[in-house]
Amino acid sequence: MTVHSSSAVPAQQEAAAPAAARLRPRRFNMKKWAPYIFISPFFILFAIFSLFPLLFSIYLSFNQWEAASGVEAMQWVGLDNYKYALSDPWFLRSLGNTVWLALASGVPQHLVAIPLAAFIHNSFKRSRNLVIGIYFLPFITSSVAIAMVFNTLFSRDYGQINVLIAWCASLPVIGGLFPAESIDWLGSSLFIKPAVAFVIFWRYLGWNLVLYLSALQVIPKDLYEAATIDGASKRQQFWYITLPQLKPMIYLAVTLTIMGNLQLFEEPFVLVAESSGVSQSVMTTAIFVYKTAFSSGDFGTASAISWLLFLIIASTTWVNNRVFSRNERKEAQR
Repeated sequence: MTVHSSSAVPAQQEAAAPAAARLRPRRFNMKKWAPYIFISPFFILFAIFSLFPLLFSIYLSFNQWEAASGVEAMQWVGLDNYKYALSDPWFLRSLGNTVWLALASGVPQHLVAIPLAAFIHNSFKRSRNLVIGIYFLPFITSSVAIAMVFNTLFSRDYGQINVLIAWCASLPVIGGLFPAESIDWLGSSLFIKPAVAFVIFWRYLGWNLVLYLSALQVIPKDLYEAATIDGASKRQQFWYITLPQLKPMIYLAVTLTIMGNLQLFEEPFVLVAESSGVSQSVMTTAIFVYKTAFSSGDFGTASAISWLLFLIIASTTWVNNRVFSRNERKEAQR
C-alpha cells in the first residue's frame, strides 16, 4: 500500500504542473514587443492626422455640414454636393485656371531643365554643386519672401521689369516691339496669369534640374566615347543618347509636375491680393476649395470638390503613365 501511494504522488504533481502553468499570468516580453512600441507613435499619429481626416472627408463629401453648427447638424445629401460642384461655373473656371497655369509653368520647366542640366553636367565639373545650389535655392525659399520679391519686380510704378521694358522701348531698332507705357502685371487680367506662371516656373525649375542632373550622372560614359569615335556631334549625342537615357527620369519628373501643378495654391494665393479685382483670374481649384470651406462654410461641397480634384489628378497621371508605357513598348519592338 505504501509503495502504491508514494508512486501516485509524483503523477499527481506532474498532472497539476501544466494546470498551474496555465493559471500563472504570462510575463510581458519586452524584447518581443519593443520594436512595435517604438514604431507605434508613427502609426498612431498617421491614423489621427492622416487616415481619419481622409476617411472623414470622404464621408463629409456626401453630407451638407457647416462646422459652426456642430457634428449633429450634419445632413446626408448623397451625390448632391458632387452635382452642385460640377454645375458650379466658379468650379469650372477655377479648373480652367489650374490647367492654364499648370501647362504654362510646367511645360517650360522641363523644356528648359533638360538642356540646362546637360549643359551644367558637361561644362561645370568643379563648381557643379555651387551652380545646382543657386538654381535650387528658389525651391526652398519661403512663399511669402518670393511674393514680396516679385511684388516689387512686377510693380507698375517702380518695378524693375517695367524699367527694363521702358529701356528696351527707347532703343532705335527694336523699340517698337515694346510698349511705351508701364504694364500693370498684377492688376490686369491679361497679364496676371503669365506673371504667376513665371513665378511658378522660376521656383520649381531648380527642383527638376536636380532630378535630371542626378539621372545624367549615372549614364555610362562609354556611350558618349563610342559615339565620339563614330563621329557623332554633341547635338546628336544629346538627341540619341542623353534623351533616351533620361526617359525614366522624365516620366518621374513629369508625373510629379502634374501632381503638383494641379494642386497649385501658395503662389497665386500669396502673390495676388484677395481684394484685387483680378484674383479670380488666378483662382485655382485648391484656392476654390479653401474659399468654399472657410469663407462660405460649406465643408461638404469643399470635400466633394477635393475628391473631384483627386480624380482629375489620378486620371491625368494614369494617362501620362499609359503614354510613356506605350512609347517604351514601341521602342522595345524596334
